[in-house]
Amino acid sequence: MAQRVCVIDIGSNSVRMVIYEKTSRFSFHILHEAKSKVRISQNSYQNNNNLQAEPMQRAFNALEEFLSISKSFKVRKMLCVATSAVRDAPNKQEFISNVSQKLKLKIKVIDGAKEAYFGALACANLLPKQSNALSVDIGGGSTEFALIDEYNISHTLSLALGTVRIQELYLKDNLFDEARKYIDKQLATINDSINPSQLIAIGGTLRALSNAIMQESSYPLTKLHAFEYDTEQLLAYIKKILKADTKELALLHIDENRLDIIKSGVLIVERILLKFNIKKIITSGVGVREGVYVADLLRHSKGRFPLNYNPSMRYILDRYVDDSRYSNQLNKITKNLFDLTHSSLDISKKHRKALSIAAKLYPAGASIHLYSQNKHSYYLIQTALEYGYTHKEIILIATIVKYATKKSLSNKHMKKYKELLPSEKTVQKLSMLLSIAIALLSHRPRNIDFKLSMQEKNTLLVESPKNLYLAQDRIKKLSLNKDFKIKF
Repeated sequence: MAQRVCVIDIGSNSVRMVIYEKTSRFSFHILHEAKSKVRISQNSYQNNNNLQAEPMQRAFNALEEFLSISKSFKVRKMLCVATSAVRDAPNKQEFISNVSQKLKLKIKVIDGAKEAYFGALACANLLPKQSNALSVDIGGGSTEFALIDEYNISHTLSLALGTVRIQELYLKDNLFDEARKYIDKQLATINDSINPSQLIAIGGTLRALSNAIMQESSYPLTKLHAFEYDTEQLLAYIKKILKADTKELALLHIDENRLDIIKSGVLIVERILLKFNIKKIITSGVGVREGVYVADLLRHSKGRFPLNYNPSMRYILDRYVDDSRYSNQLNKITKNLFDLTHSSLDISKKHRKALSIAAKLYPAGASIHLYSQNKHSYYLIQTALEYGYTHKEIILIATIVKYATKKSLSNKHMKKYKELLPSEKTVQKLSMLLSIAIALLSHRPRNIDFKLSMQEKNTLLVESPKNLYLAQDRIKKLSLNKDFKIKF
């Protein structure tokens, strides 16, 4: 697969472009993205779904500049898909041919089931593992559904429910009751055997709602992907939006670019939530574009990453960890320490994974600035450890790294992330174990030249043919748990 790939998604409301760059076989990151609210579907629903001249020209202009951007990044592969508005348009060939002839860009019009599949594929691979979850992607012209159970994707479906469609057909004339009836009629076609307990929120409307709730609740982490909250919160916020006027909508943290279609969007969300017994909302920062890219990236791997492989973690290792041997040694020693001590230190086994990842990624910040390594490693983990982890896992991993080799945790930090972190004592102990591993590897051996064991319940014994002078000196400076001792 090409090192740099450009994916363009021509939606009913916006045209989006993302440029991905591979850093190793399955690892990638976003190099550039651009978006234009061309609203290609404007006035089409009142004209038998025919695309109108002015919106088509806006889309053409955006695509022309997207191609110019992709050339500046020396992109080697282009993947361009069009969804609902183009798919439903009797005159779509006029638009497609014009783009093909003048811009030399091939547009692939995907059907509704394929669109639903791409969104679900991105979620199945790039969100924390979900079971019995319904992915819902509300666009301008349609809404896509798929049932996700870990890597299994089923019941892919597309319905003629979209924010622009509902706005133009009903809400511009304030026909709210008629809009609800139309939405319910469309939703009635969904298989009755589907009974999801979770909703994965894809698309502009649901992300806008999640972002608003995040701001309203003063959520401590500014990361939309994998943000979770209760259905009750969403329903309460929907009521506020439906009652609000334009000025009040701005106070509810709704982006001004979405003000004209937010009510049509929340009507669709409202009816979906009333149809299903959904308990939890999981926000997805990925969707069709990522699905198109991942489908191409994993085309020889049955649409899934290798077992225990995480593309975000691999990206940080590829780009920021120069000494992979040291990273692997830290990981191995830290896991060994955890296995030997978690019982005596009273640390839950569930935190082993976070500690091992923290150890592996700890060296990343040194590539930016050695003397502020912890700070930079913390920032890289908090921002770039994106896919496959919950917010609690990300913050715990980042915090362990931030305070490794430090004498104490920051009260301000612990207070800010209280809802996402385990107890202060647990975080302190985990950070202590990483600090011990860092100290034990002070001499940077080619191969690990010491053995660890527990001599007594609270005494770690370090045995080595070498005196490990640097390690002993460094451990003396650590702030160890009062009941924990290290003997050389």
